[in-house]
Amino acid sequence: MPYEYRKLTPQEKDEILNLRRERGYPLHGPPHPFRETGFYLISAANFEHLPIMSTPVRRTDFESLLLDHMKQVNAGVLAWVVLPNHYHLLVEVEMLDQISQGLRHLHGTSARAWNMEDAQTGKRQVWYKFSDRMIRNEGHLYKTINYIHVNPVKHGYVTDVYDWPWSSLWMYFDQQGKSWLQDIWKKYPPGGMGEGWDD
Repeated sequence: MPYEYRKLTPQEKDEILNLRRERGYPLHGPPHPFRETGFYLISAANFEHLPIMSTPVRRTDFESLLLDHMKQVNAGVLAWVVLPNHYHLLVEVEMLDQISQGLRHLHGTSARAWNMEDAQTGKRQVWYKFSDRMIRNEGHLYKTINYIHVNPVKHGYVTDVYDWPWSSLWMYFDQQGKSWLQDIWKKYPPGGMGEGWDD
């Protein structure tokens, strides 16, 4: 996490940077080790987890932009959630690189617009780099869908997943029904997903 890095001593920072160099990772960004066809959980947060998407209008607009950008880069969107300070997106891609550029464009566009709206141009960083996790199997896929849908409850925004409109839960509710959602929850609970990286 970038916040923990700032608390390290210069020697500890050098050790981490040397280890990242040895492994071929970007020095200050999350590594993206998997590049092949598959399903990926994409997560991105507002810088320092500030609630820059705190208004319903901003979340609605960003949700629409996010889904539109994924369509433009031919990424199949399986699930998503947009929260006041971060989002999660489950996509199917042929190459992860196909969405990297789209996310950079989306983050840049939204950052400029919000900084202008909030009179923060040149004063505020809006996004931190996105992270990705490759989905390993069918069980992991369904656990991830459940994790995405329960995220607003996990972070204390609502007490019932059905009270959060900015997610794919409603798409599944309409297409598969509530009993299907309950069945996959029982069969594939998210458990400890997100611990240490979604706090």
